[in-house]
Amino acid sequence: MMSEIEPTMDVLAIQEALPHRYPFLLVDRILDYTSNTRIVGVKNLTVNELFFQGHFPGHPIMPGVLIIEALAQAGGILAFKSFPSAAPPIVYLTGVEHAKFRKPVVPGDQLRLEVDIVRRRPPFWKMQGKAFVDSNVVCEAELTAMVTGKTTDSSPQQ
Repeated sequence: MMSEIEPTMDVLAIQEALPHRYPFLLVDRILDYTSNTRIVGVKNLTVNELFFQGHFPGHPIMPGVLIIEALAQAGGILAFKSFPSAAPPIVYLTGVEHAKFRKPVVPGDQLRLEVDIVRRRPPFWKMQGKAFVDSNVVCEAELTAMVTGKTTDSSPQQ
């Protein structure tokens, strides 16, 4: 039985940090944050997720690329929390290396996302991400991101 943990960020706070929205917001809660070095989040998966409708009908599994995106979004939140200024950073995923997919992720699973900073050489960050279901590693990868300040241009992008 899992104990109740007070989230360090709920979904509303996550939406303030990330520009992503449904159906592309892939982090539901942040459970733990170690200043500038580590973050732990979760994504709860239900059969109602859009990607389960087409991947694969009759045998739904979460696409591996979306697990990588969930890890990247957790890394983006880590960057956001590392810059507590009035202008939070924009985080661009620039590389994925050594990705391994160990087990399928299915409806009803809770994906635990653990991301650790390996190296920072501004503006680039190298992170190690692991995704778990229960205590099993389902995916791991090294992620590289470019962390930059927000642009002052408020016009919509085409």
